[in-house]
Amino acid sequence: MTALADITVIDHTTSFWASVGTALLADFGANVLRTVPQASLHGSPEAPNAPAGVPQGLSVHENALAHRNKREISLKNDAELHGLVTFADVFVTDLPFAELESRGLTYESLAARNPALIYACASGYGPEGPDRDLPALDELAAARTGMMPILPQPGEPPVYPGSGQMYSSVMLALGVMLALHHREENGEGQRVDVSLFAGNMYGASLDVQAYLAIGGERFLQPLSRLDAGNPMSGPSYPASDGRWVTLTMPDTGRYWDRFAPIVGLDVADPRFDTHEKRCESSRLELIDHLDTAFRQHPSTHWKALILDLGLSADVIEEYDYPATDPEARANRYIIDVDGAPSIGFPIHMSETPAELSLTPSAFGGHPSPAARARGDEVASR
Repeated sequence: MTALADITVIDHTTSFWASVGTALLADFGANVLRTVPQASLHGSPEAPNAPAGVPQGLSVHENALAHRNKREISLKNDAELHGLVTFADVFVTDLPFAELESRGLTYESLAARNPALIYACASGYGPEGPDRDLPALDELAAARTGMMPILPQPGEPPVYPGSGQMYSSVMLALGVMLALHHREENGEGQRVDVSLFAGNMYGASLDVQAYLAIGGERFLQPLSRLDAGNPMSGPSYPASDGRWVTLTMPDTGRYWDRFAPIVGLDVADPRFDTHEKRCESSRLELIDHLDTAFRQHPSTHWKALILDLGLSADVIEEYDYPATDPEARANRYIIDVDGAPSIGFPIHMSETPAELSLTPSAFGGHPSPAARARGDEVASR
């Protein structure tokens, strides 16, 4: 049993993040029909070094995540697409606004054929304003949020976080679900708009909201890890093997009796025997001591102690870690696809869980007979 088994989605997207948004719907059973890009429809050249059919800018690994659980449907022209949308519940696109208008794929045009349609449009900067037609590129959208200059250490160049598009993908799926819920209650279709700009701002919302509320230069400048107000909450310290240990113990008194001995300090050391001393008068001295102490042992040493003592801290892992993390496996955050590890499902549902029923073929490939039959059923209505 799947949560969205009675929902048909037309996926007319080309970008990774928008396609991931529809993949989230497919994971929970939606019948997502992915329109296969054709030169006559999109004018998108294939990448010269990519496998046959994979469009430029989308790697094989991205394709596997963005198009799982979808069925391909090849359309000869826009007239066929218009006909398909007539019988769909949801239409999702990330094409430029001007192209949607020239091809008769606007919300107004499609809603005239199907008033109950949920029309979701994914863009770079939203449907209004002077920049609505700018290219939808995540790094450029992230550059506007104000976060990139404050992520690195002082004096270092801005850092692109790369996570904004995933916020945007989830917002796309959430927007569609909210619109479907509204339609269930009122019978009305509607347009849903999400953008990379909004997704990146939402990802930076704690800092952006704080600046909007109180302003101040503090929010505009990068903060050195050695300038943290609390040496035991926020800063990261290097281990001897080059990995870093991050501490998140704002209530230092709660952990001090367990923490002090492992970093070579007496619990009763008069320099650090109160929270106020640790975070105020002796703050710099404690930071300097911890910076030296953590360098004495590898990250595996610190990981073992953190787990054994129940400290609120952890080792900052690299990409090799999630693939073998037993917690990620136990919760299906990492799954095996065709014998190789792959990103799994970020949401647990007890009665209607996400499932992997179809692995994607390359663009331009052919769906299985069962997959084709379900897509053809909708197309022939």
